[in-house]
Amino acid sequence: MGRRSVRFTVNGTVHEISVEPRRLLCDALRDDLGLTGTHVGCEHGVCGACTVMVNGQVERSCMTFAVQVDGADIRTVEGLASETGELSDLQQAFWDCHGLQCGFCTPGILMTVTDLLARNPEPSTDEIRVALAGNICRCTGYESIVEAVVTTAQGRKG
Repeated sequence: MGRRSVRFTVNGTVHEISVEPRRLLCDALRDDLGLTGTHVGCEHGVCGACTVMVNGQVERSCMTFAVQVDGADIRTVEGLASETGELSDLQQAFWDCHGLQCGFCTPGILMTVTDLLARNPEPSTDEIRVALAGNICRCTGYESIVEAVVTTAQGRKG
């Protein structure tokens, strides 16, 4: 099979790349576009490190072919901060609450929680934990992550 041209918008910028049909979205983002914030952990859609948003829905980019998102609007962790590099309120809360340690899982968790807060601006701690069930973190024990999400939700409310 030959290469295919794929056009999509990533964090507000339109990109057109040529890919093999079996090129994974995570590889296209990391290797073709240089957006290395999307991490690749398990390559089986289980760990959540590769989570991005495609047309407003969370997706595992290690389970999605780049050709499947032709014409899509994609948001990666790099798209959370402002254009000047100022952290979003969620990113700042992760920093302030120590919601990250090694940082490997953090981009996927941030994208998952961004989706949660968009759907439910005031989630309970149980709802936060359920939303995070598909994101594996081996360092934090999740307590500081949940605290960061609660802090963000409370800050947006007031």
